[in-house]
Amino acid sequence: MSVEQPLWQALTAYRVLTLVYALCLFVYAFHDYDRPLGAAAYMAVLTLWTALTFRMVSSAERCTRRFLIGDLGVAITGILLTPLVDTHDRIVEGTPTLPSIWTAGAVLGFAIKGGWRWAASASTVVCAANIIERGGFAQDTVHMLMLVWVASVAIGYVVEVARASERTLERALRIEAATRERERLARDIHDSVLQVLAMVQRRGAAIGGEAAELGRMAGEQEIALRSLVATGLVTPPRGAADDRIGDRDDVTDATDPASPPGPGLASADVPPCLPEDSAEPCDLRALLAPHARSHVTFSEPGAPVILPAAAAGELAAAVGAALDNVRVHAGEGARAWILLEDEPGAVMVTVRDDGPGIPEGRLADAEREGRLGVALSIRGRLRDLGGTAEWISAPGQGTEVELTVPKPKPAATTKGTTAR
Repeated sequence: MSVEQPLWQALTAYRVLTLVYALCLFVYAFHDYDRPLGAAAYMAVLTLWTALTFRMVSSAERCTRRFLIGDLGVAITGILLTPLVDTHDRIVEGTPTLPSIWTAGAVLGFAIKGGWRWAASASTVVCAANIIERGGFAQDTVHMLMLVWVASVAIGYVVEVARASERTLERALRIEAATRERERLARDIHDSVLQVLAMVQRRGAAIGGEAAELGRMAGEQEIALRSLVATGLVTPPRGAADDRIGDRDDVTDATDPASPPGPGLASADVPPCLPEDSAEPCDLRALLAPHARSHVTFSEPGAPVILPAAAAGELAAAVGAALDNVRVHAGEGARAWILLEDEPGAVMVTVRDDGPGIPEGRLADAEREGRLGVALSIRGRLRDLGGTAEWISAPGQGTEVELTVPKPKPAATTKGTTAR
């Protein structure tokens, strides 16, 4: 719903209420009019006009410029008709005009529809009509007219600001949606196409001959595609932990397919849970269990760790990318440990290895070079889920990756782990 729609609804109610007020004033002073039948005829026309145009002020689409001019014309006619049906003494005393405060509704329609400039123009016309009706600048008349003029211009200005804010918000939401879709596609490309291209380059160079030329072309396409993925990518704010140790995958591209996935460390071994758009619950243990191998120890709680299928799948993919980093950067013989913890408000997965660790600042350098494996495959996935990814590492002391995803609703959990 547009931000100005409540204003149109309020204007609709205002016109009805002010019409009732004007009719009550007319009935109360019916016998004081010099020509009460003429005044009654105008009030009948005003009532009929308000009833027939009730829906015209319910939205910006129905409230056209032609209608606004006609609505203002009805109000001006009532103001100028007042000296013809009322006595001079009552007019001098400051008696309200026939439409009374109903006139402000016509001016507010201009303010909501066209902003403060339209409001200023309509208010000026109303002010001129009231001065003509009173025959001069009476003090009470000037005060009332200035109030109407200032109020209508202020409302018109607020409407313009609200419309500008709404347009800015719409642009921001479109940019955010496009960025998230771009990052999702980039993750898919990184996890599949870039791996294949790098593998072709490596195998082609090893085979030689025509295969070497094919490998060289694959390498060029990998570089071009990696640059395309990195262009325009919105990088999330870096946390203190990220600034301290960077991102392991980005050192040489976390899932760098320079070699095929090693046994026990490949994310491809993780079976799918449910479709990505599914909101059904899923036991995360079932997705992480296939990672357990001779070099990978998986520890899990004794009770199911339930997450929505989409969140569980993304978290499992991030764990697979972290294990790929262990294989690529720590070597085939490196050991890894996966610890799954089910906290009251979040699910935490810790991936630890006994590799050489990450030199300080290496991740930031890799990201600037366009190697966005961690930024996309791990950090991007966790950010989309509202979670966090932190790296704890020191040269020669291995690396620990903590992946945390909040639960949709807090639930009681059974703590404790069983080594697999």
